Amino acid sequence: MKAFWNTFNAAPHRLFFFSGAIQLILPVLIWSIELLGRYTSIWAPLNTQIPTTWAHGFIMIYGLFIFFIFGFLMTVFPRWMNTKPIDKEQYITPFIMLNSGLLIFEVSLFFNLSSLFSGLAIFLFGWLNGIYILYQTYKQAPSQNKRYETVALFALIAGALGVSSYGWWLYSDNWQFMELTITIGIWLYLLPLLFTVSHRMLPFFSSNIIDNYTIFQPAYSLWIFLTGCISHFLLSIFNQPEWLFLADIPLAAMALLHSVRWQLLRSFKDRLLAVLHMAFFWLFIGLFLFSLQSLLLQTTGHYILGKSPLHAITIGFFASLLIAMASRVTMGHSGRMLKLDNVSWLLFLGLQLTAIMRVFSDLQYDNVLISNNLNLIAAALWLLSLSIWFIKYAPMYLSARIDGREG
Repeated sequence: MKAFWNTFNAAPHRLFFFSGAIQLILPVLIWSIELLGRYTSIWAPLNTQIPTTWAHGFIMIYGLFIFFIFGFLMTVFPRWMNTKPIDKEQYITPFIMLNSGLLIFEVSLFFNLSSLFSGLAIFLFGWLNGIYILYQTYKQAPSQNKRYETVALFALIAGALGVSSYGWWLYSDNWQFMELTITIGIWLYLLPLLFTVSHRMLPFFSSNIIDNYTIFQPAYSLWIFLTGCISHFLLSIFNQPEWLFLADIPLAAMALLHSVRWQLLRSFKDRLLAVLHMAFFWLFIGLFLFSLQSLLLQTTGHYILGKSPLHAITIGFFASLLIAMASRVTMGHSGRMLKLDNVSWLLFLGLQLTAIMRVFSDLQYDNVLISNNLNLIAAALWLLSLSIWFIKYAPMYLSARIDGREG
């Protein structure tokens, strides 16, 4: 048992990615049960302490990605800044707190509001502890350009504020804090953080595969994108959806510029590189839809696209990039060849189809049955694709590296 535990905690990505892999399946499985209860007569909708929609939204934004983010950043922060690795005595604590807090939260959804709140508090303390560990590495690293690490830390702090806002919603029942939680989660936490990781890593990965590759990694595009995210956030909280295009069009232009300059089409010579570029292209699609939605509101007053832009970004960009990056890290840090096999390629394509179905399910159809069926199909595709991913990759976190090296 001790040998197993020493293998499991040998590197931060092992612990955190394994927990994240579980959260890829569990919340969507529960959500699928809820949807079947809503849309069919198979059983009744779930009886939960808070509305299931708001529980689902919180877990998918804050409860899923944070495990992969901490696992990744606690691995690469020391490498990016040329400093010593983070000790396991440090990263085990936030791992335990985040897991126990989220587990209490998820179980308490069906039983008790007070314990649900307690679970959220433990989860938040684990999040803050993780930020503190990364900050210590940041502070102790030799003086250099730390713009990527700085943005990552601020995005994580914004995420902690989003969790706090959710807690205040639970306490006060003021729906505005629930809306604030989602807006922070998308525009100040995940979007800035994942764009920053893409800006740092995609050109590097591409330069190792694509011949005669020119790295495009300007600082100005990072700052323009972050400014656009903050602008969208401010316009949203001041309830100006018809003016969001002022932020979203420049954001979409930045996303498209990077897809072109990072050579999306040439990335298909290597599947493992292509999935990263495909995931990133969803960012342009989502921001284009956000821009179109805002322009339609400005010119016609009609809200036609529903949550299609949101799900293009959250499933198309966020989830796809997570799976593409986690697959690469998992293979590389388990001593395996960096090659995407047919099974992994097909499950990634299944996730792309999930995003497409979810985007189309949110369009404002006259027949609500179409939306409901597409939503169920999207949930089924997610579960199928990511269950296969779990079966294939999760065991790698529990076993020693196949090349005999540590980590």
